[in-house]
Amino acid sequence: MLFPVILLLAFISGYLFPWWVGCILAFGAALIFGKRSSWAFWCGFAGVSLAWIALALLKSFPNDHILATRVAHVFHLPNWLLLLAVMALIGGLAGGMSALSGFLMKRVFEKEKA
Repeated sequence: MLFPVILLLAFISGYLFPWWVGCILAFGAALIFGKRSSWAFWCGFAGVSLAWIALALLKSFPNDHILATRVAHVFHLPNWLLLLAVMALIGGLAGGMSALSGFLMKRVFEKEKA
C-alpha cells in the first residue's frame, strides 16, 4: 500500500509543486502506512524515483530530448539517459530517506504511548 501511495503523490505533486514536496508527502505516507523500516525506505526510493523518471520523460519526449542532452553535456555526461539515471538516483535517495524518517517518527510516537 505504501509504494503506490508514494508513487501517486510524488507524480501528482511533481506537476504542481517544487521537487521537495514529494519528499514531504513520502514522509507523511510512511508515517501513516509504514510497516518496516527497510520497506519504508525502498518504497520511498522506488516511488519518488519512478515518479521523477516518468515526469522527466513526459517533458523530454515532446522536444526529442534536446534540453536533456544539453543539460547532460553541461554535467559532462555522454547522453541524456545517464542524466536520467543520476536524477532518478538522487530523487530516490531523497524519497527513501524521507519515507524512512516518517516511519522512524511513527515508531518514536508508538514507543511513547506504551
